[in-house]
Amino acid sequence: MNVSVGLALQPDHAFLDLCAGLLREQVDYFEVAPETTWRSASPGADFEPNRFHCEFLALGQATGLPFVAHGVGISIGTSPRDPARDQRWLTRLIADQSQFQYLWYTDHLGTSVVEGSELALPLPLPYNEAACQATRTGLEIMQHAVPTVGFENSAFYFHPGDPLEEARWISHVLDHGSAHLLLDLHNVHTMATNAGFDPRAYVDSLPLERVIEMHVSGGSCSDARWLRSGRVLRLDSHDHPVPEPVWDLAAHCRPRCANLRGITLERVGGTIEQGDVPLLGEELRRAARLAGGGRGA
Repeated sequence: MNVSVGLALQPDHAFLDLCAGLLREQVDYFEVAPETTWRSASPGADFEPNRFHCEFLALGQATGLPFVAHGVGISIGTSPRDPARDQRWLTRLIADQSQFQYLWYTDHLGTSVVEGSELALPLPLPYNEAACQATRTGLEIMQHAVPTVGFENSAFYFHPGDPLEEARWISHVLDHGSAHLLLDLHNVHTMATNAGFDPRAYVDSLPLERVIEMHVSGGSCSDARWLRSGRVLRLDSHDHPVPEPVWDLAAHCRPRCANLRGITLERVGGTIEQGDVPLLGEELRRAARLAGGGRGA
């Protein structure tokens, strides 16, 4: 199976303008966070397309390149679920799928809804059977919109147990059904740095044969003034180049990811200037070499 290289689209006109050449010449697909293409007139109202919904579709039509979806808010680990909320999301996702034709759809592992409150980022789940079943249910719901689904190992800053146990628990979640894993290597690097474990031990405990996509990205360090202790944490902020430990981890994993379909570079809008574009191009070429293909190889 061919392995393609993608770039995560940002709902930011400066990003799209700066990266226009890369998007047309060096990638094989575009990754979209569906929620960034929606708006809602009021809390609980139906989602409607925003201007980036149209602009992303136009980019796909102009280039002839496909899309994959990577969300952050469907909250695959929530239990009990809110049927009305699920239906609201599915209605929009199904409509989007008819236009974007996402090749696959992943979301972050965790829960981003707690007792009806919407969170900006997902919280970690306990490594138990109830959370496993909740995650499997969330994945089944996603399949109502896009047939091929999976979840990403998230970057958490506190853990409900040994972080290495999470990797084994993820394997258990994927024992059942046809879901896939999006292996985010900067997330692994972030947690390993902060929690003090061997990142290779983590990825070696994962079912790498279930990896459909890899994410490579960079990050930064927190301000020492954030915590009373003065401790500095690694942040999964996507605001700097991919560090060498992430590339090393990718090279370690790649031979065992037999069903890998894509390697995606992530960089958030507002963190690049014109001088950064050549470096992003080199990162895409490096990802293409790792993939063993891609237009930018």
